[in-house]
Amino acid sequence: MKNRVKKHLPNAITCANLFSGCVGIVLAFKGELVAASYAIFLSAIFDFFDGLASRVLKSFSGIGKDLDSLADMVSFGVLPAVIMYQIFLQAPQIAQISSWLNFIAFLIPVFSALRLAKFNVDTRQAENFIGLPTPANAILIASFPMIIEHHDHFYEPFLTNPYALPIFVIVMCTLLVLEMPMMSLKFKNSDFNQNIYRYLLLLFSAILILFFKFAAVPVIILIYVILSIIQFKFANEPMVGVAQKETKIHR
Repeated sequence: MKNRVKKHLPNAITCANLFSGCVGIVLAFKGELVAASYAIFLSAIFDFFDGLASRVLKSFSGIGKDLDSLADMVSFGVLPAVIMYQIFLQAPQIAQISSWLNFIAFLIPVFSALRLAKFNVDTRQAENFIGLPTPANAILIASFPMIIEHHDHFYEPFLTNPYALPIFVIVMCTLLVLEMPMMSLKFKNSDFNQNIYRYLLLLFSAILILFFKFAAVPVIILIYVILSIIQFKFANEPMVGVAQKETKIHR
C-alpha cells in the first residue's frame, strides 16, 4: 500500500493541477477573470509540489513527465490564453481595428505546446530552462485581472490598449521558444554562491509583493528574465556555449 501511494502521489497532484486548469477555463469563459487567475496560481502550487513529491519520494516515470506536460498545457497554456482573450474583448476600440484581433491570444497555447514539447526531449534542460517556462508566462497573465480589478493607474493604460496587447502576446510567445537559458528555482543545496541569483529573485519578489501585491508580478517576471541573462551571460558562459554547440550539431 505504501509503495502504491509513493508511486501515484505525484501523478495525483499533477491531476489536481489539470483539474484546477479546467475549472479556470470555465470561469474565464464566464467572465470571472479574477477567479480564473486564482486557478492559475493554484495550478502553479500543484505544479511545484508534484515535482517536489517526485524528488522526495524518488518516484519518477515516463508517464509522470508526459502527464505533467499535458496538465501544464491546459493550466499554463489554454487557461491564460482564454484570460487574454477576455482582456482583448474588454479593451476599447479593439473591434474597430479588427474583429479577429482578439484571437491572437490563442497563439499562447500554440507556443506553450512548442515550449513543452521541446522541454520533454531537450536534455539541456535537466537543471535549467531554455526559453521562458510556461508557468512564469501564465502567472504574469494571471496578475492582469487583479491589476484591472484594483484600477492600477500605472498598468491600466497598457492593459486597455488595443495595440499594446497584441505586441505583448507576440513578445511572450517569442520568449517561450527563444534559445535563451533561464534559471530554474530548484535548489540542489543551500550554498549561497551557487544559488545567489535564486536568493536575489526570492528577496526581490518578497519585497515587491509586500508593497505592491499582484501589481508586483510583471516586475518580478522582468527581474527573473534579467537575472537569468546575467547569470548565464557572465557567471555560467559554458552552458550557453554547450547549448549553441548542440544546436549546430542538430542542424
